[in-house]
Amino acid sequence: MESLSNKKKQLTVKPLNFWERAYLPAIVSGLAITMKHFFKKPVTIQYPEQKREFSENFRGMHSLKRDENGAERCTACGLCALSCPAEAITMQAAERQKGEETLYREEKYAAVYEINMLRCIFCGLCEEACPKEAIYLDGDIVPSDYLRKDFIYGKDKLVEAPLNQ
Repeated sequence: MESLSNKKKQLTVKPLNFWERAYLPAIVSGLAITMKHFFKKPVTIQYPEQKREFSENFRGMHSLKRDENGAERCTACGLCALSCPAEAITMQAAERQKGEETLYREEKYAAVYEINMLRCIFCGLCEEACPKEAIYLDGDIVPSDYLRKDFIYGKDKLVEAPLNQ
């Protein structure tokens, strides 16, 4: 089949010399590279024993913050769930009852707050959208697990401990 431009390209095959046919230089250079890497310091971090240094803007596991009085900051406005592109956040709002003034900041609070860590892409948009500064991505690495249901984090795993404990 002819090309569209009617130009023919001549291919010339250069004959190999003795050393190229023997493949000895290629084998020796491959062994040299292997030996060079063999004596280098390993770059692998042994994770449970050694912790890696992270940058300032590292986005780790989510945490729901409390104010200086120990009350939860989240008012269940839903802006974090709306801003999440992966739709990983779900919440249900409830009204504060009498006697719960010290537990929740506002009249409305998140009775159920769940984040599906398998869907989360750690983009930080929930952190930016929150008007009450209630959610931050300042935790550690999300731990591994075997079951899908264990990656749905509720308020029991997300809310930070009160200050007076």
